[in-house]
Amino acid sequence: FGTRRVYLFAIVLFAIGSVLCALSQSLTQLVAARVVQGLGGALLLPVGRLAVLRSFPRSMFLPAMSFISIPGLIGPLIGPTLGGWLVEVASWHWIFLINLPVAVAGCVATLVAMKGASAPSVGRFDMTGYLMLAFGMVSLSLALDGLSGLGLRQAGVLVLLVFGLASLTAYWLHAARRPDPLFSPSLFSIPTLSIGLLGNLFSRLGNSCMPFLVPLLLQVGMGYPPMQAGLMMLPLVIAGMAVKRLATTLITQQGYRRVLVVNTALVGLTMASFSLTSPAHPWWLMSIQLACFGAVNSLQFTAMNTLTLKDIDNARASSGNSLLSMVQMLAMGMGVATAGAVLAGFTGFFGSGSPAQTLSAFHATFACMGVITLASSAIFWQLRGSERAAPDTPADAADPG
Repeated sequence: FGTRRVYLFAIVLFAIGSVLCALSQSLTQLVAARVVQGLGGALLLPVGRLAVLRSFPRSMFLPAMSFISIPGLIGPLIGPTLGGWLVEVASWHWIFLINLPVAVAGCVATLVAMKGASAPSVGRFDMTGYLMLAFGMVSLSLALDGLSGLGLRQAGVLVLLVFGLASLTAYWLHAARRPDPLFSPSLFSIPTLSIGLLGNLFSRLGNSCMPFLVPLLLQVGMGYPPMQAGLMMLPLVIAGMAVKRLATTLITQQGYRRVLVVNTALVGLTMASFSLTSPAHPWWLMSIQLACFGAVNSLQFTAMNTLTLKDIDNARASSGNSLLSMVQMLAMGMGVATAGAVLAGFTGFFGSGSPAQTLSAFHATFACMGVITLASSAIFWQLRGSERAAPDTPADAADPG
C-alpha cells in the first residue's frame, strides 16, 4: 500500500479510537476502544521512521532522527499538563477528543508533504509466523501482568511463560525454513542491529516504567493533584528536547559504545535516585531530578535507535525497522508490567496502611528498576570502540508512498 497510505490510515484509525474512547459507557468499552486507538498509534512510529530511513543517506540518519524527534516531544510536553487541566475543569472525555484536531492536521500534512510513489514489491504475508510471534508476545506480557494486575496464580503464570517461549521458539524455526519470513534470521548477522535490539529490550524493560511510576509517585505517594503532577513532567520533556541537539555531536566524537555504556549507567542511576524523594523536598529539587532523567533518557533513545538501524541496507530496511518497533513495544509493555509486579510485591512487604509505607514501596521499586537498567549497559559494551556514525551510503531516490 505504500508508506503514505499506511501512515494516513494509522492517523485515521487513531482518531476513530479516540472518538470511541470518549463515547465509552463502561470500562469494557473503554478498553476495547483503547485497543483500536493503540492499533493506530502502533503504526505511526515505525511507518514514520521507515520514511526517514528510506529518504536519507545513512550518514544523515543520526541528525535526521534527532531532528524529527524534537517535534514528537511536544505532545509529552503539553499532554500531562493539558490532561490534568481538562480533567479538573471539564471531564475525562476531553482527554481523547483533543486528539481530533491534531489528527486532522496530521492528515493534511501527510497528504501535502509525504511523497507518494509505487509501493515496492513484497512477498506473501507470513500469516503463520505472525500468529506464532503475536501469541508468544501476548503470552509473555500476560504472564508478567498476571503477577500483579490480573491476579493469576503461579501455575497460570508458568503456563503462559512456557507457551510464550515455545511459540517464539517455533517462530524462529519457522523463519529459518521460510524464504520470506516476517523477520529474517539473516538480520541478526548485522552486529549493530543485534546489539541494538538486545540493548533496546533490556534497557527499555527498566526505563519504560517511568511514565507509569512517576505520575503514581507524585499523586499517590506524595499527594500532588493531577494538574500539578502534570506540570512536574515539563522539566523532563524540556530537557529531553534540549539534549537532542547534542546527540549527534556526542555520538560522532565519542562513538556509540562509550556514549551508550556511560549513558545507560546514568539512566539507571537517575532512576534509582527517585528512591530518595520525600514530600518534604521542595518542588524545584524534584524538577531538577526529572530534568536530569529526561536528558539522559532522551539521549539513550536516540543513540539506541540509530545504532540499531544505521547499517541495514535498503532491501531489509522495512523488516529491520518493524522488528525494532516490535521489540520496543514488547519491552515497554513488559517494563510497565514488571514495574507493576515489583510495586505490588513491595506494597505487600511494606504494607499500605499509611502514606509512609506506600512511599517506601515506591522507593524500593525505583531502586530495583534502576538496577535493571544499569545492568543493560553491559550489552552495549560489546560494541566496537570505533563504532560511530554510518558511512555515506546511497538511499532510495524516492520514498515509496
